[in-house]
Amino acid sequence: MGIGPQIISTLENNRIHLKIDLIFMKQKTLKTGLLYDGSQIQPMWAFQELGIKGSSIVTWIGPMNIHSQELIDYEDVGLEITSSEMVHFIIEHFDVQPADIRMCYHRQRLLVMMVKDSLEEIGIKARREGDDLYVGQGKLSVSIATCSVSSMKIHFALNLTSQGTPDDVETVGLKECSPALTLKDVRELSENISNKYAREIADMEEDISKTRVF
Repeated sequence: MGIGPQIISTLENNRIHLKIDLIFMKQKTLKTGLLYDGSQIQPMWAFQELGIKGSSIVTWIGPMNIHSQELIDYEDVGLEITSSEMVHFIIEHFDVQPADIRMCYHRQRLLVMMVKDSLEEIGIKARREGDDLYVGQGKLSVSIATCSVSSMKIHFALNLTSQGTPDDVETVGLKECSPALTLKDVRELSENISNKYAREIADMEEDISKTRVF
């Protein structure tokens, strides 16, 4: 019994999507434990530390303690930005030259909305305020977007617990929102978010390539 034309078409479409994803976004999940200290937001970090060339999204579970010299947002200067355990996402885009800070902020907001949707899929209802997510009055996430001459960088992270977070900020963690959540569940969540983001960027590139312009 041969393979029907519809199945062949589906297989071809999947191959096309896979090829696009590989071209536009490389994805990597690191071992648990890496401290986010702000240095990871520097341009070319994924290439210099991990050997990843091109646009990428890297995720891992680990603590956060940002050195004052690594702060990006001027409003954060002098503030304590720490957490005992978070799930981190570091994104770098090279597809716009020169790098565009406005585009970077657009993509940051896109990521935050996709994270919000993914959390709702596992029963955690979050509220978005700009580039931050909240559950109740507790701040669930941190995020920053910035640019170098050649690339756009985004860091986004979700608290797993409120332990180790600043005393002057009401925070909440994923494990407090969903006590049954395991580290395996969190890894699957982060990989699912990474896949969705990479596919969204790839889909936009595909749409651009087939759009008539004037």
